[in-house]
Amino acid sequence: MRAWYLSESPGQYSIGEVTDPLPGPDEVRIAVRASALNHMDLWLTTGMPKPPRFPHVPGNDVAGVVESLGEGVTTWSLGDEVVVNTALVPDAALSRGVNSVLDPGMRLLGEHCWGGHGEFCVVPAHQLCAKPPERSWAEVASYPVCTTTAWRLFRRADLQAGESVLVTGIGGGVATAAFSLAQHLGCEVYVTSRDESKRQRAIELGAAGAFDSSGPYPVTVDVVVDSIGPAVWDNAFRTLRHGGRMLVCGGTSGPKVELNLPRLFFKQLDVIGASCGSQVEFEHVSGLVADGLPVIVDEVIPLAEYPRALDRLREARQLGKIVLEHPSS
Repeated sequence: MRAWYLSESPGQYSIGEVTDPLPGPDEVRIAVRASALNHMDLWLTTGMPKPPRFPHVPGNDVAGVVESLGEGVTTWSLGDEVVVNTALVPDAALSRGVNSVLDPGMRLLGEHCWGGHGEFCVVPAHQLCAKPPERSWAEVASYPVCTTTAWRLFRRADLQAGESVLVTGIGGGVATAAFSLAQHLGCEVYVTSRDESKRQRAIELGAAGAFDSSGPYPVTVDVVVDSIGPAVWDNAFRTLRHGGRMLVCGGTSGPKVELNLPRLFFKQLDVIGASCGSQVEFEHVSGLVADGLPVIVDEVIPLAEYPRALDRLREARQLGKIVLEHPSS
C-alpha cells in the first residue's frame, strides 16, 4: 500500500510503497478515509519514542470503511463505516471494563504498531465502533484520542454540571476536546493560551474567560485540565480550590514538574493522569458525538500534504484537530 512512513528514527517521513497489511484472525482491514495528527507524529521522528521496527507508519486517529475481514470476525461486515479506538488491548482485557487500558498488553495504534497515515489500517475487530451518523469523516477522525482521553479524565474526577474548569493551552487536541466536553457537561470553562487570537476564539466559542498562559490566572476552579506541564504547572495548580482535581494528559513543555506537597495535602487535592481510554469509554464518547457533541476541526489537509500538516502542528498554529483527508479509491 501507499503510506507515509519512517525508515529510521531520528528521521523524517517519506511517502511510498510499504508491505500491504493483511488482517489476521479476529482482525479487520480498514480502507482509511481520514486520519488525524497528534504530537506522537512529531515525537516518533525524534526517537522519543522510537518505533519498535522499520518501516513504521504513523497515525493514532483513524476512521474508514471495513475493507476485509480476518478469520472469525462476525461483528462487522464489508462496507461498514467505523472509527478505531487508539488504545489497543488484548481481547481478554475487555472484561476489565473501564480499566482495560491498564492491561500491560495495551499498545497505541500508530506508536507500537502501524497506524492510519496510509491506504489501509489493520486492527482487532473489538477496537472498532460504528461511525457516528451525520458526522463528517474529519470530525470522527478527530475524537478517538483526544475526546476519549478528556472523558476518561472527567469520569475519574467525577466532574459535575455547574463546576468550574480551567483548560491550559487551548488549541491543542485534548485541551480543545476537554473545553468542548466540559461545556457540554454544563460546566463553566476558562482557558489559557500564549496566542491572543486563540484566546479570542475561545471566548467566541463560549469560554467564561481566557488568560495568557504565562499567568497568574485570576480564577479559582474545581478542576484543571493540563497537557503542558512545567511551563504552566505552578500557576495552574494554584487555581484549584480545596478538594480540587488536577487532570494531567500531557507534558508538551517537559516531563518534570515541582509539586508543592503541603498545598497538595492541606487543600486535599487529587492529581489524576490519563491517556486514551477503554472501549467502554470510547463507545460512550462515540454516542456523545452521535448526539451532537461539538468536535472542533482546525484544518482538513490532503494526505499528500502531510509535511505541511506536521509544520502546522509543530508551530502550534492549530485550534482543534488537524485532519488528513485520504483518497476514497
